[in-house]
Amino acid sequence: MTDKHALIQPDRDQSATPIHVVDKAGLDDFLKGLPGAARAALAAQKFSAGPFEHAILPNGEDWSVVTGVANASELGTWCLARLGESLPAGTYRVANADSGPALFGWAAGQYRFDRYRAEPSEEGPRVLLTKAAAAISPALAEVAATALVRDMVNTPAEDMGPAQLEAEVARVAKAHKAEIKVTSGDALEQGYPMVHAVGRAAARHHAPRLLELTWGDPKHPKLAIVGKGVCFDSGGLDIKPASGMALMKKDMGGAAHALALAQLVMQHHLKVRLHLLIPAVENAIAGNAFRPGDVLKSRAGISVEIGNTDAEGRLVLGDALTRAGEEEPELVIDFATLTGAARVAVGPDLPALFTRRDETAAEMLAAGEAASDPCWRLPLYDGYREYLKSDIADLNNSGSNGFAGASVGALFLDRFVPVGTDWAHFDTFAWRPAAKPGRPKGGDALGLRAAWGLLKGRYG
Repeated sequence: MTDKHALIQPDRDQSATPIHVVDKAGLDDFLKGLPGAARAALAAQKFSAGPFEHAILPNGEDWSVVTGVANASELGTWCLARLGESLPAGTYRVANADSGPALFGWAAGQYRFDRYRAEPSEEGPRVLLTKAAAAISPALAEVAATALVRDMVNTPAEDMGPAQLEAEVARVAKAHKAEIKVTSGDALEQGYPMVHAVGRAAARHHAPRLLELTWGDPKHPKLAIVGKGVCFDSGGLDIKPASGMALMKKDMGGAAHALALAQLVMQHHLKVRLHLLIPAVENAIAGNAFRPGDVLKSRAGISVEIGNTDAEGRLVLGDALTRAGEEEPELVIDFATLTGAARVAVGPDLPALFTRRDETAAEMLAAGEAASDPCWRLPLYDGYREYLKSDIADLNNSGSNGFAGASVGALFLDRFVPVGTDWAHFDTFAWRPAAKPGRPKGGDALGLRAAWGLLKGRYG
């Protein structure tokens, strides 16, 4: 995308095109203050001050912009996002409101993924000036984290396999002087047997691995962030249909969210001991693929019967969550594109949230609302644990019926998180099937800023 640091700048009274924000309640008063030619121009453009509407106001050789918002006295995250996408390149300022709350949407709307285009977009930046100087750096950090998720999810699996995922973690680690550890080969088979089993059928250059990043003072509270890094999911021997495989480059979206959240933690120097874990695999098909009916060992010592090879994300997360728990963290947050059932339950826009503690859920939901990154809590209902019973092992990785699939997936993960540990699990889509202002179609961060808001509140 365009250099994010150029998109929002301090307002030092430099030359800029004015943006007037107007809501429906204030439209009549706004019109009364305009000369007749300007009123006629708005009428010709059929401007009614609806959200995301905008029109151009001529003023001799100059011009300004008027845009409709839901509430002109309190701008929201996305209210200027369409302007950030569609106005001509140039410098702008909001003339009659505090632009601070809208900075993120303005910049996020200028994201473009053009890595594979012969002629990448060369449109210049749309710069927004703001008097809220203290809000610029936090907004740009969240824009950068969101862009990281979008870039990683949008990149096809051949260019975002386990090795490339490792390279992304190493890049972020180097930028923040964090330590990185990679477990692969025989050590992976012995220490993380479910990660190895899921990933062993992949081609050699997509070999499985467990990625760990550590950062921060060991004396500070321990925070574990875990992300599902299934770089492509064929479904394994329980193969997906073509339609189900079409978007499976995004099955590492949980890893992208986890890495972006870790980046925010380190960039803002939160007083935590950070432990990032990403099991990076490709769920491929070959003669050595794990099979339906196999019983896998796990790092936790729990045996798992394979009811469905397409329920592989919970397997690799099980080993990673076990490793996270060995450090006795105060809080564990994981992100995963875990179940289609979550999308059936809450749709593409809302990541399903599961927590053990009501207060953690309340914090996360409130943080999501404050950041315009809403999530929705679903139950960790003990009564559904019986759906994961196996006749020959401790657990089955697939529910015994079609009920409550998102909750059953979360209950599987719950077995690998130490009892009593504060834990939040996001079953996120990591994809936007249709564009909205500031949110282009394609990979997207859903739940990232909600989790970041909780962490800022606790450790900032």
